[in-house]
Amino acid sequence: MFVRLVRFTAVLVVFLVGGCGGSAFVIRAVPGGMQLQEAEIERDKGFFVDAKIAVIEVDGLMMNREKVGLFGGGENPVSMFVEKLEKARKDRSVKAVVLRLNSPGGTVSAADIMYHKLREFKRKSEKPVVACMLDVAASGAYYLACGSDGIVAQPSSITGSIGTIVQTVSFAGTMEKLGIKAVAIKSGKLKDMGSPLHDLSEEERAVLEGIIREFYGQFVEVVDKGRKGLDEEQVRALADGRVFTAGEALEKGLVDRLGYPADAIGWAKELAGVRKARVVMYHRPAGYKPNIYSSATGGADVTALINVELPDWLASEGTQFLYLWQPGVGGN
Repeated sequence: MFVRLVRFTAVLVVFLVGGCGGSAFVIRAVPGGMQLQEAEIERDKGFFVDAKIAVIEVDGLMMNREKVGLFGGGENPVSMFVEKLEKARKDRSVKAVVLRLNSPGGTVSAADIMYHKLREFKRKSEKPVVACMLDVAASGAYYLACGSDGIVAQPSSITGSIGTIVQTVSFAGTMEKLGIKAVAIKSGKLKDMGSPLHDLSEEERAVLEGIIREFYGQFVEVVDKGRKGLDEEQVRALADGRVFTAGEALEKGLVDRLGYPADAIGWAKELAGVRKARVVMYHRPAGYKPNIYSSATGGADVTALINVELPDWLASEGTQFLYLWQPGVGGN
């Protein structure tokens, strides 16, 4: 009750500050339970169409923590993804899943968890999964797509960026000019490895490079397993961190088809052996899904070639190993 009151107050403040212009706010009561609800987006013509194709979206950065929002914390992308998969698994009417991707990737851990859960879903449910790439499905998002039965890329998509990165920064030079000295009391010489308070030593670099190589090898293995037409040598030749257009990805065997969400849905129905189906998406109570592209713009800010704001991954605490395409930052 308190949380609802705070959110209502926040919305009211914005309304008062914004004035009485063309803006309007819709305030609706939210049921006590916050379980996912189903919204029907499309429906094939005919009577008694019972079969469903569930569209599960992955938008924005893939991180195992709540997203930060203006009026409070948002959903944890990993938790929400797992919850939606579980709902689709338990519903016998759901015959297949379309994984709609619009993400530059994220942390190694988040991508791996989501990939593992997707494969677990397929094993337990025996329901086919088709990945559909929209604006960007790079790095960790491509990692996840490799867990599907097939990949459809929108002709204007960007994908690939197979590789791993850890971004460090050092303020040591600036601190020295300001007369600031950092002193760390530590149990081992590498305990503060990657700290921004000192330059990276050669030993620290070697340790981080070893971790990067291991995670990179894991990525290559996932692609090799998911893309039957490519062997490991071919995957490694493509896995230098570069991104590909949809056309290039198709030519190189990284995706199966060029198309749009409707094509992915059609393929999913074909794999599931159904002629007619209802297309559904899942949302929290009071959420609204007008069509299959709903909330796809959630990741639009991170696909820009120039980041004008501090990226979410950079604002996070601690060093992070990333399966992430980050064109606004140098390095591979």
